[in-house]
Amino acid sequence: MLRTCFAFTASLLLLTGCAPQADPEVADSPAEEAVPVLYSSLETIDIETGEREVVLMLPAHFEAPNWSPDGTYFLFNSGGRIFRLPVEGGEPELVDAGFAVRSNNDHGISPDGKTLIISDGAEEGVSIIYTLPIEGGEPHRVTEHGPSYWHGVSPDGRTLAYTGLRNDDYDIYAIPAEGGEEIRLTTAPGLDDGPDYSPDGRYIYFNSVRTGTMQIYRMDAGGGNVEALTSDLYNDWFPHPSPDGKWIAFLSYEPDVEGHPPNKDVMLRIIPAEGGEPRVLAHLFGGQGTINVPSWAPDSKRFAFVSYRLEGLEEE
Repeated sequence: MLRTCFAFTASLLLLTGCAPQADPEVADSPAEEAVPVLYSSLETIDIETGEREVVLMLPAHFEAPNWSPDGTYFLFNSGGRIFRLPVEGGEPELVDAGFAVRSNNDHGISPDGKTLIISDGAEEGVSIIYTLPIEGGEPHRVTEHGPSYWHGVSPDGRTLAYTGLRNDDYDIYAIPAEGGEEIRLTTAPGLDDGPDYSPDGRYIYFNSVRTGTMQIYRMDAGGGNVEALTSDLYNDWFPHPSPDGKWIAFLSYEPDVEGHPPNKDVMLRIIPAEGGEPRVLAHLFGGQGTINVPSWAPDSKRFAFVSYRLEGLEEE
């Protein structure tokens, strides 16, 4: 199918990349050839019933929904910008983040709902962590070194956990939310990623390839006492504890998939916070951008994610 535009406000035009089209009866140029169109859908899922609800679907690429602590809106990123969306759906609103116009899918909200945390590459050319008022404003730099990719904030809002590339190895670090000296929390060779705090602040959940496949782990919030929570054939990414402390939601790729690429058949799965047999919540087309960030509803009953669909592909 041809790319179509149904968004007319500034925010939606920025999201979809659409522009007014010429009248086909007076256009001089040849007809546009059909090209594949990527549709992104922000969905929520009931963790008990598996019921899925689409909140926003656009012919555009957007990623990584955060569910606000007060339950009233989502944040997501698209085209290097952060957008706000009412939880009941409607029109996305651009959040003014000053010079930060290269924000990636590692962003979040402080527990008190007052601060936006972003990972942005506009200043240094690599991802740096910043904070700014939730309603928008000039970013305050937190991490001195990059690339740094934010993933978690402690329940008291004082400490940020993130993944950093240092000395050619990705490890998990913590830093005061206002900035300061970073503390290295993992030392295993290979990629450690996706740190997120338990709601009581005792633990950090993360994913690591230290055993050969990407699995879910838990460690003390200050590092140490690492224990594996998954050990199957799938490659598991981005563990997110529920606000009530009962569940861990995460993304699973097929065994032959390396990294966390986009446009793959994946599963949303869930396990008890202490570990146990994973349960499949949903099968979907997604991957990178689906649940990179904390996205639980405040009541722990639903979880937000992004699924994708490609339309206009030729049948093989």
